[in-house]
Amino acid sequence: MNLVVLDGYALNPGDLSWDALRALGPCTIHDRTAAADIVARAKDATLVLTNKTPLRADTISQLPALRCISVLATGHNVVDSAAARARGIPVCNVPTYGTRSVAQHTLALILELTNGAGHHGQTVRGGRWAVCADWCYWDRPLRELDGLTLGIVGWGRIGRAVAELGRAFGMKILAHSRGDTPGAERVPLDDLFRRSDIVSLHCPLTPETQGMVNAARLALMKPDALLVNTSRGPLIVDADLAAALNAGRLAGAAVDVLSAEPPPASNPLLTAKNCLVTPHLAWATRAARARLMETTVANVRAFLAGTPQNVVNP
Repeated sequence: MNLVVLDGYALNPGDLSWDALRALGPCTIHDRTAAADIVARAKDATLVLTNKTPLRADTISQLPALRCISVLATGHNVVDSAAARARGIPVCNVPTYGTRSVAQHTLALILELTNGAGHHGQTVRGGRWAVCADWCYWDRPLRELDGLTLGIVGWGRIGRAVAELGRAFGMKILAHSRGDTPGAERVPLDDLFRRSDIVSLHCPLTPETQGMVNAARLALMKPDALLVNTSRGPLIVDADLAAALNAGRLAGAAVDVLSAEPPPASNPLLTAKNCLVTPHLAWATRAARARLMETTVANVRAFLAGTPQNVVNP
């Protein structure tokens, strides 16, 4: 049996250990793998581990020894799960590891949009306070969260954790979800966009949710509202959000994910007014990555024992 990790660097840039995985059998770990190299590197693999390196149907068909795919993430759209199922290959993911880390980053983005601590700290380092005519200054509106309405799209683990943090700041919580939303007022999606002061996205990427935040839906939002996305980039039509921000129809946005990653320099959100972009790092605290590693090893161990767990393509 051979284990091959196609792109392990994001999970473990050097501050964690692969020893527990290596103890399960012969293991080759690549920091990154180009699309053209996937088949050559994985052709003899019994089990392939991937984070963002795609395993499409045509690739899977060229891997005769493959018996299991382990995704080093929660989202598993990089794998053609149906093609794997047709071969009897289970696809396993890590359903919970970064809930608190992503919720924390979501609040960090909200606080930067409303308080601008990082922004103003940079202006001080640039010398602005030293030459200021007054004893204090701010160059954008400062907003208090207490009493604002936070709309959460998606009531999974992360959405619920963000709601908990929002309530701690005194915010009223609206939620859009197919199921019940205890602790929050459940509302239709368009009503949530109309009524919220801050909209935070926490839903999976599906054909139904792709492009859900478009020009028409953005037009429903209050002009002083804010939009945050720490979920999946393609939920938002980038050009529509940039247009709303540049026209002043929306006060600000903060996104940790984009429609293409890394983004081309032409992505309009990179230069849009009042738009904060962070490089898909909400998941990446050391604690979260350590949990991700631990569950991945458990997934591999369970497969080897004949009882695959966290299978997304049963």
